[in-house]
Amino acid sequence: MNTIINSPLFGIFLTLAAFEVGVALNKKFKYSILNPLLIGLILIVGFLMITGISYDSYKIGGDYVSVMLGPATVVLAVPLYRQLGNLKKHWLPILAGIAVGSLTSICCVVATSKLVGLSETLMLSLVPKSITIPMGSVVSEQIGGIPSITIISIVITGITGAVTASVVCKFFRIKHKVAQGIAIGTASHALGTTRAMEIGETQGAMSSLAIGIAGIFTAVVAPILLQLIG
Repeated sequence: MNTIINSPLFGIFLTLAAFEVGVALNKKFKYSILNPLLIGLILIVGFLMITGISYDSYKIGGDYVSVMLGPATVVLAVPLYRQLGNLKKHWLPILAGIAVGSLTSICCVVATSKLVGLSETLMLSLVPKSITIPMGSVVSEQIGGIPSITIISIVITGITGAVTASVVCKFFRIKHKVAQGIAIGTASHALGTTRAMEIGETQGAMSSLAIGIAGIFTAVVAPILLQLIG
């Protein structure tokens, strides 16, 4: 039994099975709260806790899945290519929206952390919460945060964005497809983009564009802004 549990196939199978259950539930009930990623995460954590299987054993196969996420994101370039017209037409509002969104995310983390009395290390760990895991963990390490905490905050932020994206856009009356995509991608990176893809191709393409630009903007601006704030 230990041979199976410590095999990479165990983590891969558990990840795919949990995600497929999430997809099936999402298709059947069509509630945004039943996000496949959120359901998959809950199922995996619950399974590991009930069976007593260690996270390290699961991580052997889970790491293989993580490695494949990088090449998979290249697929996001296809819908973006189809939206070159919108990109040329709205390039300035797009860049301005991503810059303001990223800056707002950083400032909100700093302000909230100081308000509730979080330690500086924890605050720095949360600053890159709205960008992708590869970029966020590097930024966290550079500014003095703890990458493992950053990764958890990035996952929570992404799932929250994926679950609430439609409600937030409706509440704030964000009706323009480009604006919806930019808002979702800037706030909740790749996980939010999965929801943007479901809303529409334009939203998905703009959200995928926002992932890269918001990551670069945060990596450049966050260290400077934190130094100015002191």
